[in-house]
Amino acid sequence: MSDDHHGSAAAIAAHVRHVEALLEERGLVDPTELDRALVAFLARSSPAGGARVVARAWSDNAFRERLLDDANAALPEVGMSMGGGLQEQRLNVVANTDTAHNVVVCTLCSCYPIALLGPSPTWYKSEAYRSRVVRDPRGVLREFGFEPDPDVEITVWDASAESRYMVLPRRPTGTDGLDEKHLTELVTRNGLLGVAAV
Repeated sequence: MSDDHHGSAAAIAAHVRHVEALLEERGLVDPTELDRALVAFLARSSPAGGARVVARAWSDNAFRERLLDDANAALPEVGMSMGGGLQEQRLNVVANTDTAHNVVVCTLCSCYPIALLGPSPTWYKSEAYRSRVVRDPRGVLREFGFEPDPDVEITVWDASAESRYMVLPRRPTGTDGLDEKHLTELVTRNGLLGVAAV
């Protein structure tokens, strides 16, 4: 993995702020309007979006297959997208199974699917999580109170500026009679990142 894997997030942020300042200076952009747009974007972004995607995948096998094959193409079916920034980010959805468990990290900064999961949790951005989960995923999961069976293979997925990840947790047993609304209520942000079962 190269050091420019994330496009130097700090340099990009500084460049964006510089361009924003120039646009404001020339009267082309109203800073209050930019703030309102950001607040509106964040208001639409919460873990509930990712939970809706998971509930649909649990309820509709054809949607699940489309989601795993090309998440960006499947998201509009639930009224969502990975747009909203300067460019659409590629979303990869990885499914947990009886024998495989997935965990998401961004080892170099904190790339994360904000559009689906809302602002990232503090622990996700911490250097301790970013460095340890790749070396000792079972130990980190244990600290979150989750212990997959010893025979379950754990894969850690490293997000980047261009490509984000979301985990499709296993559907809990005993939920066959639940509709999508009630299934959505079972899904947590930690489950969508793989540090919890659901």
